Amino acid sequence: MTLSALIGGLLLGSTAKAQWNAPGSSQDEGFTYVQPADTIILGQYGQSPAVYPSPNATGSGGWEAGLAKAKDLVSKLTLEEKALMVTGYPGPCVGNILAIPRLGFPGLCLQDGPLSIRVADYASVFAAGVSVAASWDRTLMYERGLAMGEEFRDKGSQILLGPVAGPLGRSAYAGRNWEGFSPDPYLTGVAMEETINGIQKAGVQATAKHFIANEQETQRNPSWVNGTISQEAVSANLDDRTMHELYLWPFANAVHAKVASVMCSYQRINGSYGCQNSKVLNGLLKTELGFQGYVMSDWGGTHAGVAAIEAGLDMDMPGGQGTYGMRWGTSFFGGNVTAAVNNGTLDESRLDDMIVRIMTPYYALGQDSDFPTVDPSTADLNTFSPRSTWLTEFNLTGESSRDVRGDHADLIREQGAAAMVLLKNEKGALPLKAPKSIAVFGNDAGDIVSGFYNQKNYEYGTLSAGGGSGTGRFTYIVTPLEAIKARAAQDKALVQYWLNNTEIAASDINTLWVPKRPDVCLVFLKTWAEEAADRTHLESDWHGDDVVESVASACSNTIVITHSAGINTLPWADHPNVTAILAAHYPGQESGNSLVDVLYGDVNPSGRLPYTIALNGSDYNAPPTTAISTTGVEDWQSWFDEKLEIDYRYFDAHNISVRYEFGFGLSYTTFALSDIQAAKADEKATISAAPPAQEIQPGGNPALWETLYTVEVTVRNTGKVKGAAVPQLYVTLPESAPAGTPVRQLRGFDKVSLKPGRSDTVNFQLMRRDLSYWDIVSQEWVIPSGEIKLSVGFSSRDLQQFATITPVSA
Repeated sequence: MTLSALIGGLLLGSTAKAQWNAPGSSQDEGFTYVQPADTIILGQYGQSPAVYPSPNATGSGGWEAGLAKAKDLVSKLTLEEKALMVTGYPGPCVGNILAIPRLGFPGLCLQDGPLSIRVADYASVFAAGVSVAASWDRTLMYERGLAMGEEFRDKGSQILLGPVAGPLGRSAYAGRNWEGFSPDPYLTGVAMEETINGIQKAGVQATAKHFIANEQETQRNPSWVNGTISQEAVSANLDDRTMHELYLWPFANAVHAKVASVMCSYQRINGSYGCQNSKVLNGLLKTELGFQGYVMSDWGGTHAGVAAIEAGLDMDMPGGQGTYGMRWGTSFFGGNVTAAVNNGTLDESRLDDMIVRIMTPYYALGQDSDFPTVDPSTADLNTFSPRSTWLTEFNLTGESSRDVRGDHADLIREQGAAAMVLLKNEKGALPLKAPKSIAVFGNDAGDIVSGFYNQKNYEYGTLSAGGGSGTGRFTYIVTPLEAIKARAAQDKALVQYWLNNTEIAASDINTLWVPKRPDVCLVFLKTWAEEAADRTHLESDWHGDDVVESVASACSNTIVITHSAGINTLPWADHPNVTAILAAHYPGQESGNSLVDVLYGDVNPSGRLPYTIALNGSDYNAPPTTAISTTGVEDWQSWFDEKLEIDYRYFDAHNISVRYEFGFGLSYTTFALSDIQAAKADEKATISAAPPAQEIQPGGNPALWETLYTVEVTVRNTGKVKGAAVPQLYVTLPESAPAGTPVRQLRGFDKVSLKPGRSDTVNFQLMRRDLSYWDIVSQEWVIPSGEIKLSVGFSSRDLQQFATITPVSA
């Protein structure tokens, strides 16, 4: 058996063409491998085909000049220097590529994360990804990315480890969903592309992560006993169509935006580790999507040297000499790369391409010219590789503890308000009308009591971000209570507050009013989530549901605000005394100010749910695999048998009632839709079912990104105050599409601000990909024959305008 065959986990003939076949189709066996002369059936879809060799970068899509500079640099490197260029080492940043002073290369600083430059002081903490998705605002997505990129650059970090499309959100319980955007691949794809465009506009490399099907935290890494793997990491097992239409979709947007880097994931994918899976790295990412950047490992996600390199891995992180607590000791790269080239195990041309891929975006984004040095204070804050672990000295120059926040606080406040979702508003509860007596309840309302960094198990203190590598180091937090007291002072109002949830839940609230029953009761709930652990429930933490019931039992105007990682079941939502509910998610450092802007009506809420809120936690399908009853090394398996049915696709397919549907959100005004029109972008064009063959560019076949139809609809503000509507376009494919096709799928949205009585025309552009399904036989995106139904509304279940198009006749 050849080394290449061992790497892929399957022995294939040199002429074999890998084809993934979806279970439930005409060949339920799963993966099919088609050779020129025959077909080999190799069992279920828990296996991953081999795709070799790893394609060389071409610089296509606008990086040709950067590619030329990268190749020139590579031509001047010694073999030992080449090995350094692909291997992380301990240093001041979360990830470090060493400098090569003789060539004027300063090295690379890689920093977390998706909402803040985490290992830093005097940096902003922005709203989390789930809040960004809840805004449904493309401009906000871009501006947040740009502002984050500016802060990373000013702190001397060339590479930002974000944004996140994995996890996508297959399971409502996944611990890192909040770092990403939405379980809808279209919404997440737009957020990825806009965020990356903003980050890289600032001259900083973005990293799309975690590639791919990284949908749970439990058993994401292997288990070890006495230095030996006792059980491998969980294997995410999914079919080809599901891979393309759900999990690969937003990464295609990322590559289309020319993202600099992609981080491969910890877990296995169809039996092969994410950072050693040639099908997903060489096949899907570098070949099908035409990715021109480099693949870096997640921290400790590398499990082999040459095998991982041949499978498409370009950079090993964190590398080093076992300084990060990695059980397996020294890096699989480093000196092992040098040895592999010298003994003929690794072709040097593959090593050269790894460095070309790493350096092309460096030059393409102008990072070789006047890029700031690493802030020296970073080294003192980095607990991952403190100075005592460094293997070489770093030349840390320039101002220390640079304040890079600029005027971003105003932006964060604006964005936090724009992302809040008003779920219920009855009896004229909101906006507040200068109440004279306000009662505040809940341990989420006030100041945190144990510092500004990570808040797991903190009973007291507001929650503005989750935990793990995706969190941020706060310089300050404006708490809800602080902001409410400041605003209430303008009205000379009385603000009383009770922050002990245990006491509130157990008390007779009637005994707490001083000096009289308040005009409004504000209840603050929080729900923690973090890296390395999945959520065990979808309720609020610290007996939050009991707190609401207790307050609402005595207060006829109870308004509930949730700060949460995402989905919470809301069993008290129909309580007659709960007059309003605001889902604030993780809004970042200006949390209280953003909230007060919405509560008092300075900002009309315009957020919409980026997920579905079910009636009960048990209503959700696709839970994480959190335990197994066997002890075999390979026994951790997670079967994505729900296929395309996640979130609203599942609830719609089975006609399940929900509490609040995907895309739902209220406003202080009302809107109406009318006059839908759908037309070909080019009336004379004949549309083929399959895309015309074109040279692959970043994002795949350029034909997939061509607009085939435009859809217009008029939206009117029928209320009395200014507000922003979010019209949403859903596509229903005809019956000629394969079984399992979702009832409807989001394929367009816009956010439009209107004064009372005013109207505007919203234009949606439907690209070929938006009207297609992934055909497992032809391995192409195909538009099905027959009528495609277009539905425009204000949520996935509030659809008001309809049209049909027939791109391909039967």
